[in-house]
Amino acid sequence: MEFETIIGLEVHAQMLTETKIFCGCSTEFGQKPNSLSCPVCLGMPGVLPVLNRKVVEHALKTAIATNCSINKYNRFARKNYFYPDLPKGYQISQFELPIAVDGFVDIEVKNKKILKRIGITRIHMEEDAGKLLHQLDGISSESSYVDYNRTGVPLMEIVSEPDMRSPEEAGEYLRILRSVLQYLDVCDGNMEQGSFRCDANVSLRPKGREELGTKVELKNMNSFRHVEKALEYEIQRQQDMLEEGETIVQETRLWDESGGVTFSMRSKEEAHDYRYFPDPDLVPIVIEDSWLQEIKGQLPELPKEKVERFIKQYGIPEYDAGILSSNRQIADYFEQCTGIYHKPKSISNWIMGDILRNLGDTREIDNFPVTPKHLAGMLELIDKGTISGKIAKTVFEEMFTSGKMPEEIIRKKGLVQMSDQNEIEKVIGEIIDRNAEAVEEYRQGKEKIFGFFVGLVMKATQGRANPKIVNEILRRKLAG
Repeated sequence: MEFETIIGLEVHAQMLTETKIFCGCSTEFGQKPNSLSCPVCLGMPGVLPVLNRKVVEHALKTAIATNCSINKYNRFARKNYFYPDLPKGYQISQFELPIAVDGFVDIEVKNKKILKRIGITRIHMEEDAGKLLHQLDGISSESSYVDYNRTGVPLMEIVSEPDMRSPEEAGEYLRILRSVLQYLDVCDGNMEQGSFRCDANVSLRPKGREELGTKVELKNMNSFRHVEKALEYEIQRQQDMLEEGETIVQETRLWDESGGVTFSMRSKEEAHDYRYFPDPDLVPIVIEDSWLQEIKGQLPELPKEKVERFIKQYGIPEYDAGILSSNRQIADYFEQCTGIYHKPKSISNWIMGDILRNLGDTREIDNFPVTPKHLAGMLELIDKGTISGKIAKTVFEEMFTSGKMPEEIIRKKGLVQMSDQNEIEKVIGEIIDRNAEAVEEYRQGKEKIFGFFVGLVMKATQGRANPKIVNEILRRKLAG
């Protein structure tokens, strides 16, 4: 029997605010445990939460960018459950009246060049829980410790429809969604630090059947690759069970990265298990039209729009435009370069090659030692014939290491391209004299040997000889 995979994703995105959702505590990551907490986020008796306006604005930006309908009247609810990292015994979230519903994100199905629309069921605001630590100072312990710094940090939960049919589609949806959130500057998208987290619901059903199968929730995936790997494993696990006539149990499973397997964590809760009810300490939120229009006016150009503009404005291929536009900082860097040096394709090649290879974290491009001025200056020197493309690689590495401008590096290291025809002709003459046998083979039709001679010239001139002049003189000399 053939089975169809059904995947839906729940994304928790930590919002970029300086303070928590209902109090004035800092949201800074990596601080001393329990140093960023107060009576409000710890739920002490007698305290009252006060909503952070910036949280609502971030949620509205996301809702507009993902084509959602906005509930102009929405409210918070209490989600009741008991766990050591939840000091109040409930989480303030949204339930029956979330801030946004019925949106969508378009993805491109890999290798098929067709768009697929992934529905978004809802977007709601909520507070994060704390964090359990099972080791202290890197040493495992029989006890567990609780860090409440993350308690009350503002989150958006973005729930998709079960519209994805493969791990690849799920990965593509996550990449596009994260890119949108980063463009909006509402979330930094850092999966390693937990500010962009994903839970996946996956089930299988016989092909052709409308009824959904029993879903399993997957947690503990901190990269796109882990999401795809966990889904691949779980799909195969469920398929094997169904083919053996076994029953899939609704449960939450964790992804074990080291073992490459999922394992059972607990049986899956239903909404009624949480006993949701409206939070009595928070008034409903009313989104006025004037506020909504103000938010719409703040939206930046989004990735899809930027790709289309880059293709049209700069004449670069769709692939290049997609890579450059996948990150707002990279896109800005590209446009700063084009403002100085007017050959977009050359800039694109260097960004997608040497810059991204050396950058590591694309969010750090603003602090990258090779600035747009550095790169543009180096490319202009190539055009002038001052340096060759090969020497440019050396110049780039030195710019990356020292932060010096290309002109200074070339001057101090004596890297100016050799363009004197007489000087190059002399080098080529000596090489031809020493390789008479290879010359004869070339003249008998073995043209591949030409590259051998070019390599010898470049080695003799330490890569400084002008390639165009080398080719011209070499072909003339070898022809006899």
